[in-house]
Order: sequence, then C-alpha cells, then structure tokens
Amino acid sequence: MIQTTENVNKKNLSFFVSAGEESGDIHGSKLITSMKKRYPNCQFVGHGGNKMAAQEVQILEHIDNLSMVGFSEVIKHLPYMKRVMTLTIKKITEINPARIILIDYPGFNLRLIKKISSFGIPITYFILPQVWAWKENRVRIIREFVDQSLSIFPFEPDWFKDRGVSVRYVGHPFSESSPPKISRRNFFKKHNLDPKNPTLILLPGSRQQEVNRHWNILLKTIKILRSGIPNLQVIVGKAPSVTLSLGSENICIEHDSKAALHFGSAAIIASGTATLEAAVENIPFIVCYRMSSFSWSLLQWLSKVSYASMVNLIGKKEIVPEFLQKKMTPENLSKALFPLINEQTKRESMRNDFSQVIKMLGEPGVYDRLAKEILRKHTLC
Repeated sequence: MIQTTENVNKKNLSFFVSAGEESGDIHGSKLITSMKKRYPNCQFVGHGGNKMAAQEVQILEHIDNLSMVGFSEVIKHLPYMKRVMTLTIKKITEINPARIILIDYPGFNLRLIKKISSFGIPITYFILPQVWAWKENRVRIIREFVDQSLSIFPFEPDWFKDRGVSVRYVGHPFSESSPPKISRRNFFKKHNLDPKNPTLILLPGSRQQEVNRHWNILLKTIKILRSGIPNLQVIVGKAPSVTLSLGSENICIEHDSKAALHFGSAAIIASGTATLEAAVENIPFIVCYRMSSFSWSLLQWLSKVSYASMVNLIGKKEIVPEFLQKKMTPENLSKALFPLINEQTKRESMRNDFSQVIKMLGEPGVYDRLAKEILRKHTLC
C-alpha cells in the first residue's frame, strides 16, 4: 500500500533521488534547495553529482560513473549497472523514504520503477522519458506505477492524457535563465581573447564517450574555418569528467558552458540539453552527433520524431541544422557555420525563431513550483 500522511514522520521527511547525468545533478540540486526552503527537515539520499552533494545529499553512486550513452555502451556496462540497481533497491528498502524522486535518466529509472513497484512508496518523475519520440510502450510503466508526473515541455500533458496518464506541466528550467556573473570584458580577458573577434563555442558532449567520437571531427572543422576566418577564436566548454587533447589548435577551455554560450558568436553543439540552452542564450548554432553504428541503427528503427534537437522539435521545423552520424563531417559542419559567423541576416533569422521557442518554455519559478507540488503530496505545502 502507498504511504499516507499519517505514517510519514513530518519532522524528518526522507527522499530518495535518482539522477544519472550532469543535467540531472543540476536540476536535482536546485529542486532540493527549493524543497529545503519550504521544509527544512527534508533529508535526501540517492544518485547524483557534486552539485547535489553540495546540498548535503548522501550520494550513493556518482554521475561520473553512471553517465553513458547508446545501446552498445549500456550493454558493455551491464554488469556494473546491475550492481548499481541492486545497491539502489537495498538502500531504498533500508531507508524506506517518504517518496522517490526520479529525474530524467529513463534507461535506469524506468527499470527501477518496475523493480520497486511492490514497495508501496509513491514516485515522482520529473523530466519525463521522451516516450513520444521512441519506445511508446514505456508509457505503461508511468501510467501504472508513477503517482506524480511533472513535465518540462508544453506539449506533453495532452500527449500523455490521450494515453491515460495525468501530467502536470511546471515549465522548463531554462525559463529562469540569468546572465553570467562574469562580465563580457572579464570573460574575454580571462582567456586572453579579443572580444571584437568572432568566437566559436564548441560543446562536444558531457560524456567521455561522446567527446571521443566527436573531437577529431571538430578539430578538423576548426582548421577549415580558420582558413576562411583567420581571426576566429575558439572556446570549448568542458564537462568536469571529460579529458581533451587540444592538439596544435589554439583553443581555450571554459568550464562554464552557459557563460561561453552567452558571449560566443556561434556554436557547434552535440545533440542534448545544451541545444535548448544555446537557444535561450541566443547564440546561432548547429547540432552534431555520432554514436556507434549499432546504436544508430536501433535508434533509426525505434524513433518516431523528425529531429534530434529539442529546439527543432518544439519549433516543429528545422530551426538549427542537424548533422548526425555520417553527415557529421568537417566539410558539412564548416559549410553550415561560415554564414552563421559572417552573415548577419542568417544570424538574425535563427534568433527570431529562437524567440518563438523560448516563449513556449513557461514562466520562471520552475523549481519552486516543483517543490510545492511534491511537498503538497505530503500536506506540507
């Protein structure tokens, strides 16, 4: 049976949180901050990263180990993931949390839901699996076992409603984007760059597996671009767990990718969360991605959507060019980037489309609304 308000200890309310990627760690830390503001006696255990740890979450497994992409990569690490699942179930049984909060990371979290379905612990899912894009049959797991589904995309509630799932749209976290703390002048000064020169931002991915597939192609792209734009400056946004070999190219490393996108002229971005963040920062960009041949073939077979980038999916058209798999070549990338760096008309056209996408992300205050929705389930808000 699902726990009721009567058997929840209001003095110390414990939650198990499962976030398996860098973006989930960010969302988790901000949600936990908002929940503690509303109810200071909340305690948290689960999977996450340094940002969640900074909010006094007892980290069970770190995202540096959990973050992987592609079917073949997951299969390769299957024994490890089975151990993590066993450890997770053991911990949940031990602490008997008032609620389990799942953040994105569907490959693991959907399996976890099935494993603990008999425990009677209520489940919140924030950033729902994109079952509307592929493997629609997974919606059954959410319908049967998740008692609170919280969405970040405006089109999801209607889609899920048609399939028997009640979903509440709380807005997208990027709706509350704020300017970087560093000034434009100091940002370029830090990197010893000229703010007057065009600056290309590279976001090759947040996982080492992604970067390994993308990096050499991006280095060759830079060479082509610099042959036509000699004063081109390049900054790469580097995730904490990623290692890079810069080679002979003059490239600056920046750990704050948001600041890099805010001050850059144009960008090349690996498909993922960062594409929507780039639109919010109003920087013209192109999308790229490569995965294993097996993963790509399987994705092509299962996918129901026409685009990889969320910007294009929300806009319902190709706002940003996408270069996936074999189309991701230095020649294709450089050809698409030249006009985005040099031609003001092309840049403004893309930015106009960005403004329409941003309007659909909702109002600021996402994490406060999230905290309120979750705590309301325990009559604490």
